[in-house]
Amino acid sequence: MRFNKGIVFILIGASFFGFTPIFAKLGFSYGYSLGQINIVQMIISACILWSITLIKRSSFQGLTFKSILQMMMTGCFIGLTSIFYYGSMQYLPASVSIILMFQFVWIGILLEWVFSKIKPSPVTILSIFFILIGVFLASNILNGDVQNLPIRGFVFGILSAMTYAGFIFFSGKVAVTVDAWTRSSFMVSGSLILVLILFMRDIPFIFPLEGDLLTTALGVSLFGAVLPPLCFAIGAPLVPGGIANILTSIELPIAILSASIILSETVTPLQWIGTAVILAAIVWNELGSNILYKRRQHR
Repeated sequence: MRFNKGIVFILIGASFFGFTPIFAKLGFSYGYSLGQINIVQMIISACILWSITLIKRSSFQGLTFKSILQMMMTGCFIGLTSIFYYGSMQYLPASVSIILMFQFVWIGILLEWVFSKIKPSPVTILSIFFILIGVFLASNILNGDVQNLPIRGFVFGILSAMTYAGFIFFSGKVAVTVDAWTRSSFMVSGSLILVLILFMRDIPFIFPLEGDLLTTALGVSLFGAVLPPLCFAIGAPLVPGGIANILTSIELPIAILSASIILSETVTPLQWIGTAVILAAIVWNELGSNILYKRRQHR
């Protein structure tokens, strides 16, 4: 029962994250800038996370000036990911931006190789190869639909994948003994400071806070920065790590499906095939090594 409960929470958390493009696109359709959306989003996220941290009376043990600085710097990757991810959606269909951002999977593997000297296994290398094939199919290059799209959107999409991979890499190594809610609160604070600095010129245009901007920012905040971590915090301890990573990949089809149904974006059968290839490669990367190891032991 505990295992099934963990699976349900992880699936729900990943599904929540898949709805963030809807609110980002909605904000742009209202005429709000990238800076306005990000600033209000980070303010809401910081208020919610710090409120939960203080109400829960989370532990502040293990905090030092150095660890606080490290957590806030790591949190800057969250802000950069948000900026690049939503920035990509200004120029590209949400489905393409999602696929580009999802390249954090193999970029994260490269980071582990470069910084932690963990050489990828043959199974992992094969998985990366198929992920890239899936990206080629899912981006709809064969139909020529991407030729007229601004290159800036693709650059932002890849940058969002790089910064998200960086966040995952460093968040697993910084202040790991500090309470999870306390860590999250300091990280989002660092992200808020970064966004305020980068979009300083947009601050005067936030007030008076309009209802449409508040709705947009509240949506990307709840579905991107608050609800998924909450669900993962509950479900992850009940599920093996490899299975958890596979389950979180449901974010990709959910995000593309929501873009197709709610945003009325056209998603071709070839793009769905590419998405399926990416998901299969992720599953193979998580399970393939264990399967091969068990077969060798059996022999």
